[in-house]
Amino acid sequence: MDQIAITRTVTVAAGPFAAGHLGELTRLVPFEMVDDVLATTRRTQRRVRLLPARVVVYLLLAGCLFADCGYRQVWAKLVAGLRGLPVPDPSGSALRQARQRLGPAPLRALFDLLRGPAATGAVATVWWRGLLPVVIDGTMIAVADSPANLHRYVKHRCNNGGSGYPTLRLSALLTCGTRTVIDAVFDPSTTGETAQAERLARSLRAGMLLLADRNYCAADLITAFTATGANLLIRCKTGRRLPLIHRYRDGSWLSVIGGRHVRVIEARISITTTTGSHIGDYRLITTLLDPSRYPAADLVTLYHQRWEIETAYLELKSTILGGRVLRARTPDGVDQEIHALLIVYQLLRTAMVDATDSQPGLDPDRASFTTALNAARDQVVHAAGVIADTVIDLVGAIGERVLANLLPERRIRTKSRMIKRSNSKYQARGPNIDRRTYKATTSIDVITNDP
Repeated sequence: MDQIAITRTVTVAAGPFAAGHLGELTRLVPFEMVDDVLATTRRTQRRVRLLPARVVVYLLLAGCLFADCGYRQVWAKLVAGLRGLPVPDPSGSALRQARQRLGPAPLRALFDLLRGPAATGAVATVWWRGLLPVVIDGTMIAVADSPANLHRYVKHRCNNGGSGYPTLRLSALLTCGTRTVIDAVFDPSTTGETAQAERLARSLRAGMLLLADRNYCAADLITAFTATGANLLIRCKTGRRLPLIHRYRDGSWLSVIGGRHVRVIEARISITTTTGSHIGDYRLITTLLDPSRYPAADLVTLYHQRWEIETAYLELKSTILGGRVLRARTPDGVDQEIHALLIVYQLLRTAMVDATDSQPGLDPDRASFTTALNAARDQVVHAAGVIADTVIDLVGAIGERVLANLLPERRIRTKSRMIKRSNSKYQARGPNIDRRTYKATTSIDVITNDP
């Protein structure tokens, strides 16, 4: 019988640093970057242990790629492709102590280095009339029910008492076109989204167009947002009384909130399919006051991109975490894990944008996050692409897998959001959830009746 042998060469760091890698994603968070962060935060080990600080950083990042595994199992993934090398076999206790020695500061500093809009050539799909659409919103994440965590994080009250797990509130500022993280903050769930939004305003800049839902349409927040030089497109409650100062030709009108002139757009959106029509009324306010340059109907269409952050949270909580509770059992551990989660998300998004940029005109929305995640996991297990060759391949194995499994054009949403837990034996919203795709016709009518 004919046989063939496959010989594979793996290049990793030397000695006790060999296990410190993230597969091909190491190119986006290289050894030098991690070492610099450790030096800046004064977490570099005084003597080289079996678990150097750099290795522990990569262990925490790999823990987010393999959220269903304990850290002993994550370690096994990191060293699976290093057969023949004298790598240590630490106990679970040793891994825990190494994480505690490291603390949360290096992960925070690393996230600060990596956060921000992804560099992309897809200007037509990422930018809108010279502005960068960004979005802000919050979500809840469950943390481990441990005595240490309960000193900081609280449980929500339910009909039958308290919920099973304490929770934290995470708020993020994302770019709409690439879904990369510009900034993020998290606190106990007792801290509201608007309080977190005031802190996220530090990352808004002139040239950005902030999209947000009705929760953020408060006078003090609008003042804080506009002070950064960014423009706003925020949904507003239809029953809110706003003075009509001037009516524009496109049906929008000039008003004022908190001493700031805004333009108000009221529109009725209808989506018609073979199953019938769905109609909804929207009221938006914007600081873009020129109706000829920014027509009302175009702004209503653009506002739909606010939902990009919901997709990003789905990728964080469902695709990466698989709906699981965070594993850390101390507040410092939660700090570590949240920042590691954001870093891994940002790395995957960056790899996806690099891949779609290799094909001019390809929308970053066509890249599959699940495909990128699974490809990155494979590269870790094989310790592949850890150190780049002299010729840099921006696409790489992850990008090749993404380009080979592009998503179809996004379908039109005709229903409100539904929660459906994967692989659940319980029905989330009734027995019949129609998930078929229909050809749809969308119409936007700007309402011109005086308020």
